[in-house]
Amino acid sequence: MSKLFLNKNIKRRKLKIREKISGTESRPRLTVFRSNKFIYGQLIDDTRGKTIISISSKDFDSKDSKVIDSFNAGKELAKKAIEKGIQSVVFDRNGYIYHGRIQRFAEGSREGGLKF
Repeated sequence: MSKLFLNKNIKRRKLKIREKISGTESRPRLTVFRSNKFIYGQLIDDTRGKTIISISSKDFDSKDSKVIDSFNAGKELAKKAIEKGIQSVVFDRNGYIYHGRIQRFAEGSREGGLKF
């Protein structure tokens, strides 16, 4: 499969997901971006168009695997969200398949105290 074909599929899935979900101030959207090295997460209030909290696995000086870093980033994001009084979120996997690093990020967020 070519890279262009994969990107088309991700974009198509992403648009389909974004039609269905939206974040509010009380229940923001947790969106995840995955690069080759790092994973990024943001809590977004779509009604105001503002990012409430953001986190990156770059923030950790870790020699662990990317999967473990994803889990820790999710846990840290949940900790910051709880401090700001956010208990539940809407999960936006951003077109990625719920597997591997995306799944571990979500599990870390749940273990940190967020409800999806």
